[in-house]
Amino acid sequence: MKQTKVLLFYKFADIKDTQEFKDKILSFCINLELKGRIIIAKEGINGSVSGTPIKVNSFKKYLTSFQEFKDISFKEEDCLIHPFKRMVVKIKKEIISFGEEVDMSQTGVYLSPKEFLEMYNDKESIFLDARNNYESKAGKFKDSITPNISSFKQFKDIVPEIEEYKDKKIVMYCTGGIRCEKASSFLKQKGFEKVYQLKDGILNFIKEFPDKAWEGKCFVFDKRLLSSGSDLFPCMICREKTDFHDICTNKTCTNLIPLCPSCYYSRREFCSSSCAQEHQKHILKNGIKSSSSFQWKDKIVN
Repeated sequence: MKQTKVLLFYKFADIKDTQEFKDKILSFCINLELKGRIIIAKEGINGSVSGTPIKVNSFKKYLTSFQEFKDISFKEEDCLIHPFKRMVVKIKKEIISFGEEVDMSQTGVYLSPKEFLEMYNDKESIFLDARNNYESKAGKFKDSITPNISSFKQFKDIVPEIEEYKDKKIVMYCTGGIRCEKASSFLKQKGFEKVYQLKDGILNFIKEFPDKAWEGKCFVFDKRLLSSGSDLFPCMICREKTDFHDICTNKTCTNLIPLCPSCYYSRREFCSSSCAQEHQKHILKNGIKSSSSFQWKDKIVN
């Protein structure tokens, strides 16, 4: 099996002609036989691609050839298999959906992993997770505040909950850093003055400090579940070892299920019989047509 690299990247930048830029990026990726998902907006780019090390490096050189992205930061991970089914490039209003216009000229102070770790000894620091609840359930930084939100668009609703910490240092983190960009800017606009953010996110931190502060695993954009170690789990269908996970198909459940990419793309799964039954009731009640073969297993990975 050829080695597969997964590349994660984002940058806020002014893209004047999004359609032209999309056409160039998509054409290059298809010709290079890369797979992945990239979002383009007037405010920048956000995405992830996978391929052989040589092809991934070619993409890096191509993207940095554009003046707007010459200094873009990349995060690389090894993967057992392509975590993506095909190559998709989309134009959207935002590269990370927040649902409200944010002044990106003022963001939180960047912290290196070392600086972030040092702030654990500061009693005036409050650590805030900018991710969704199912992600913080899989793993988080010790003693951090984990908002009960299922979408990043709901982040702005938690401001009243953290109002009491307005005079303290708010230290934010997310998977790769992009959500902290908007979240920290939003808090600054709401009067929070001492706002900090972990540069390049959890992925960058656990590479440098695999055994410090972080508890559990990190749910990644491409549905892999990473940890500071190299833990793999048996796919619930074929038992193939995998680091790939999905959320239970039942929309009211946030349990994670180990599925290899092959099984994930062929069918959807449930973590329990009750979730499968609840989903079936939802389909019948709303007259939704479904040709999928749904399965369930009682055992899940916590």
